[in-house]
Amino acid sequence: MTLGYIIIGLIILLFLMLIYYYNKFVKLKNQVDESWSGIDVQLKRRYDLIPNLVETVKEYAKHEKETLENVVKARNMAMNAKNVEEKAQAENMLTGALKTIFALAENYPDLKANKNFLNLQNTLSEIEDNIQNARRYYNAVVRDYNILCEAFPSVIIANMFGFKKREFFEIEEAERKNVKVKF
Repeated sequence: MTLGYIIIGLIILLFLMLIYYYNKFVKLKNQVDESWSGIDVQLKRRYDLIPNLVETVKEYAKHEKETLENVVKARNMAMNAKNVEEKAQAENMLTGALKTIFALAENYPDLKANKNFLNLQNTLSEIEDNIQNARRYYNAVVRDYNILCEAFPSVIIANMFGFKKREFFEIEEAERKNVKVKF
């Protein structure tokens, strides 16, 4: 009789653990998706700002056609990226291209003094800060989710219900270096 109660108690305990870990996976999965949408909103703001920036720079730096074309090309690649890894690579390229534009402005004093350019530069700087914060939050949530996918006993639940590890939104090593501008 006592052995029967112990077995029933263990079954109930296992069932409660299953519910607990399943709900924890669902909660973290939704947080990962929500944090990704936070990045996406900031990236959309940046994409919308780039055409205005290119048009403003184009008026002053007519001989820098290739640089401006690279920015537009990087923007289009970033907008069309399908998964987190592609998006991260494209965003790193776009960030580098934008840095080149701001470095380029150093050679055009009229451009540097233009109020519209300064406003766009400030807005872009603010958006970059927001992207950085959103990326940091996303990576923290992905870290928690991935730990749950790999730790015991939650790894059993992850395998049972198909919860897969997520990719981090990482900065490439090249983005950490200073921008080189050729004239």
